[in-house]
Amino acid sequence: MNTIEYFKERFDRLQSGINGSNLAGISQKAFSAFNKMGIPAARHEEWKYTRIASLFNKDFEFPVNPTASVSQEDLNAFRLPGHEKASELIFINGIFSSSLSTVRSEQQLIVMPLKEAANNEYQDIVSKHLGHSANYLKDGINALNTAFVQGGVFIYVKERQITQHPVYIYNITDARAGNTFSQPRSLAYIGESSHAQFVQTFVTIGPADVFTNEVMEIVVEKDARLEYYKIQNEPARSNSVSTTHIRQVGKSYTHTVTISLDGGIVRNNLNMVLDAEYCESHLYGLYFQQGQGHIDNHTVVDNVKPNCFSNQLYKGIMDGSSTGVFNGKIFVQRDAQKTNAYQSNKNILLSDLASVNTKPQLEIFADDVKCSHGCTIGHLDDEGLFYLQSRGITEKNAQSLLLHAFADDILEKINIPVLREYIDTLISKRLEFNV
Repeated sequence: MNTIEYFKERFDRLQSGINGSNLAGISQKAFSAFNKMGIPAARHEEWKYTRIASLFNKDFEFPVNPTASVSQEDLNAFRLPGHEKASELIFINGIFSSSLSTVRSEQQLIVMPLKEAANNEYQDIVSKHLGHSANYLKDGINALNTAFVQGGVFIYVKERQITQHPVYIYNITDARAGNTFSQPRSLAYIGESSHAQFVQTFVTIGPADVFTNEVMEIVVEKDARLEYYKIQNEPARSNSVSTTHIRQVGKSYTHTVTISLDGGIVRNNLNMVLDAEYCESHLYGLYFQQGQGHIDNHTVVDNVKPNCFSNQLYKGIMDGSSTGVFNGKIFVQRDAQKTNAYQSNKNILLSDLASVNTKPQLEIFADDVKCSHGCTIGHLDDEGLFYLQSRGITEKNAQSLLLHAFADDILEKINIPVLREYIDTLISKRLEFNV
């Protein structure tokens, strides 16, 4: 059985469980799109430097009852700092687990399986916003996730609520029984005048190969504020395509930080749609790859309405034989006058075998805008290294100090102190700084 036939067999089996649900039509339409587009290949311009077709040659399985395979002891091994006060949403092999999840602020936060939200009082929100990312990601990978949307979660931050603690979202893949394919799906709605913090992380358990195809869509209403953090630090056998699609439908503020420290083939899609006047959006990213790792960050900032501001800064450190890709697009639509948009990508190569392909882009259809973009690729400053060594610092520590200073511009954008300290520690261990 080839890959397409296998997905068709699994889709038919899962589809029978949601017949009559409002998700059934969305799922069926998405699977038809997947059949038409297939897995992205090299001829697909947006996937020119990231080849994932070979991953589908492996025998990946959809576990039948993934929640039962993970214990509380397993969860305790990788919980993020501050979890004692945070709400924790758990995905096991792409399926949201209500039994393992904990919602600590029920008066502010509503969490339920997506298939329930699609058929109760939230069905208008789901029907209006679920799948909006397909307007920007016209490929079979995004469509495949939507086709298997049944195990997703719906998150609703109530109007005029300021959540006291962040929401931690764990995407856990249990690969102890064999190669595993998972597809987590989330739809979050940030109500008017609310403030929410989301932290998303990825975890692999077991020795087998993993492929995760994750999509999170977030809608931000008027006068709301969203902070979103993504942490990726997995073994080389773990591959992923992770999509975050944020749509600001009212005057609002968004702040995103993506930290990618390790993994096999990792592709991050971040779409920011400024669909109301006077929106403000900040996008920050840090990727630090080694070995044979491959990281691909694709960002889109779509200025749909006028008087919006966006600022984007991504930094990369590439070691070993790793490869990096940055592809950032800023669109300024015809009606989006008075747009201010900035984009910068900076990279350091620590090895002659490491490489980066960077492509910042502007597409402007309005005439009264202020936009800029730029990129740099280079090595550590020899004069800086010499200066530090002349003060008695070893070459290794001097390099670590300069790299840490390079990363600090992104780390200081993490507004959750315990999370910032946690990531700082991970980077310090990678740099092997010794006093």
